[in-house]
Amino acid sequence: MRVAIGADHAGYTLKELVREWLAERGIEAVDVGASSLDPTDDYPDFASLVARSVLEGQTDLGIMICSTGVGSCIAANKIRGVRAALCHDTFCAEMSRRHNDATVLCLGANVIAQGLAREIVETWVAETFSGEERHRRRLAKVAAIECEGKEQST
Repeated sequence: MRVAIGADHAGYTLKELVREWLAERGIEAVDVGASSLDPTDDYPDFASLVARSVLEGQTDLGIMICSTGVGSCIAANKIRGVRAALCHDTFCAEMSRRHNDATVLCLGANVIAQGLAREIVETWVAETFSGEERHRRRLAKVAAIECEGKEQST
């Protein structure tokens, strides 16, 4: 499995830890940045890179980290076809994959402790989409809403 991972300055330290945790599980982390702790970098730049990496098939999943995870989640979800989930507990991490087939995990480095972050990441990458009809039906409805939004903006 290949996982794109990115962070702004607020998430940089946690991103480095997540890379280590993924490596321990035999998962390849494709680091899209930031490559240094730079207080002038912005989460939308890295969230876009993570989301596009998944959408274009360069990676299987993505993880994006910023201060709260909120901005990264909003930005990643602007990429049509990406399903980003903000998770601050293991239950949401599990369900975001099993029921919602989330492709990008967003974490808030200033919201959760490192130990919990590790549990969330490990839960999220281990889980798979159930493929149950009810979940496929719901995701089709989400995709239809996404298409409606595109049509209205043109």
